[in-house]
Amino acid sequence: MEKSAKYIFLSCGIAAITFVVTISLYLVIAGIPAIREIGLADFLLGTTWQPTGSNPQFGIMPFISSSIFGTAGAIIIGVPVGILTAVYLAKIAKGKTASAIRTAVELLAGIPSVVYGLVGMIVLVPLVAGVFGLPSGATLAAAIIVLAIMILPTIISVSETALRAVPREYEEASLGLGATEIETYLFVSLPAARSGIITAIALGVGRAVGEAMAIIMVSGNVANMPSLFESVRFMTTAIVSEMSYAAVGSLHRDALVSIGLVLFIFIMILHGVMHLAVNGGFKKRS
Repeated sequence: MEKSAKYIFLSCGIAAITFVVTISLYLVIAGIPAIREIGLADFLLGTTWQPTGSNPQFGIMPFISSSIFGTAGAIIIGVPVGILTAVYLAKIAKGKTASAIRTAVELLAGIPSVVYGLVGMIVLVPLVAGVFGLPSGATLAAAIIVLAIMILPTIISVSETALRAVPREYEEASLGLGATEIETYLFVSLPAARSGIITAIALGVGRAVGEAMAIIMVSGNVANMPSLFESVRFMTTAIVSEMSYAAVGSLHRDALVSIGLVLFIFIMILHGVMHLAVNGGFKKRS
């Protein structure tokens, strides 16, 4: 029985690795030819995307830049709010208040992305247009706000778990030395839970970078270089919006697959940086 269980667990682990390797190989094999034909510099650094024009151009710098700025904006807004909410839930909130906030966070996590996009399109986009006097509120700013809200549940839940795992002795020692509770939570509990919080941020960033449905509904989906109050197109939305009509076997379709390869590499780099940060945190504390 034990041997059977061991082989079942091993098979599941091998299956997970196989899926990752298969996806990676497919993206590399399918994505490299288009990049070779277009040219690496023209593909990554070009600022014009006109795949169906008389002189097709396949520059994806607007998509890359919009994805980077959109993700960075979501992190700037969402991470502080998420972490401070986690501190409140883990260390301060009691009874019905804590229960109500946790329920709200769980509901946020369960809302489909298309609903975020729908609410953003109906409520947020007109609000942005009205507040800033824009002809259309479907802008990078609206996309950043939606992404920031979408990553909150992940950051809050994982960070709260990490904060609850901090040994109580650390906090008692800080309080015993004369620090206030707030000072203890900010300067003792948070650094002690650093690895878990970085993991929470990494998961949130992963969701922000990979989101497509909600973003395509609030960003305007125009291939402009990123500007806070202009319509933009992310790498994910470029693939979603054009894959349906790109002819099979055409350079256009192959270029969209290549965007997927660039997005995959981008996410791998982000997770690698986060992994190094987590390991560095462990070494620093040891």
